[in-house]
Amino acid sequence: MNKLFRLAGIVIIGFLLASCAAQKRVWYLQDAQPASTEQIVQNGQIRIKPLDRLTIVVNSKDPELAVPFNSATSLNSLSGTPTASSTTQSLQVRTVDENGVVVMPIIGPIECAGLTRSELARVIADKIIEGGYINDPTVNVQFSNLKISVIGEVARPGTFDIDRDRITIFDALAMAGDMTVYGVRSDVIVARETDGKRTIEVLDLTSKDMFNSPAFYLQQNDIVYVKPNKYKAQSGEISQNRSFYLSLISTAVSVATLIVTLTK
Repeated sequence: MNKLFRLAGIVIIGFLLASCAAQKRVWYLQDAQPASTEQIVQNGQIRIKPLDRLTIVVNSKDPELAVPFNSATSLNSLSGTPTASSTTQSLQVRTVDENGVVVMPIIGPIECAGLTRSELARVIADKIIEGGYINDPTVNVQFSNLKISVIGEVARPGTFDIDRDRITIFDALAMAGDMTVYGVRSDVIVARETDGKRTIEVLDLTSKDMFNSPAFYLQQNDIVYVKPNKYKAQSGEISQNRSFYLSLISTAVSVATLIVTLTK
């Protein structure tokens, strides 16, 4: 009897240990300490890239002075007066070209690749002041096409619009409904295009070291891929093989039935 109790105890302890190990596989930040302080990385702002679409709005205490900078047309180069289509305020979407240049009415082309929204706003305001057009311009720059994609072992994979800077990997996972229990938290891939090249970053979401990764803060058009763990991969392979063999058996039965019918 004592042996049975000891054996039952060993089984229960083993079950509890296995359960704890299984739970730990789905925990984030496993090495983080309570009340610990981590330095926040300051490079999380989204940088402008070629082919980005921007809305750029110029304002002034005298709204009429700002109208030409917000229109699809510019001031007449000879008379300095607004053209007919620029007499009303409108919100224009401007596309950054392949060379990282955006063209503004009046002040012309501006190199903006690699700048943040606030940095580009300062450049535009400075050019307006230097040209003597407006003494008190305020410039607001917003992205019109910020998207990130989250695929793999998440509840709701898809492409998501984002409307602010400093989007973290956790923000992206929250948009996608978080990882499933089958997602590998220690090997999350972020694919990114930078200067015409694709880079691959790997994040270990179980470690606080991920805060130092350049991929912790996402950029526009990043693709986040959550790998399936070995259990999901094996179940998928088994399911695929089962479907194959069932199809093969079904085909064989159909052929055998046809042969029997023809030989009658």
